[in-house]
Amino acid sequence: MTDRQFVSVFRSSKKADTYIYVCRGQDWQELPEGLRSIFGKPIHSMDLLLDPEKKLARTSGKEVLEALAEKDFYLQMPEEQETYIVDFKRKIEQHRQ
Repeated sequence: MTDRQFVSVFRSSKKADTYIYVCRGQDWQELPEGLRSIFGKPIHSMDLLLDPEKKLARTSGKEVLEALAEKDFYLQMPEEQETYIVDFKRKIEQHRQ
């Protein structure tokens, strides 16, 4: 994991309050197909320079940077909809099969 990373944040065109963080310049087609189909068209929200100490609304810079290093994206979903999160993960798994 690097100390600092430029990231782009995109909002989902299909799911309310759902965002994906990727390294700036990331090719959308390189992300998992199941994720892309469920997420819908990415709508650019902002670019950030993240470091591990950065505090974000629902997460931390450290958590985002770790996810980017591990899987090339960080998915932020609404907190209040527990069943939505389970359904979203189930749909991603179904697309992988």
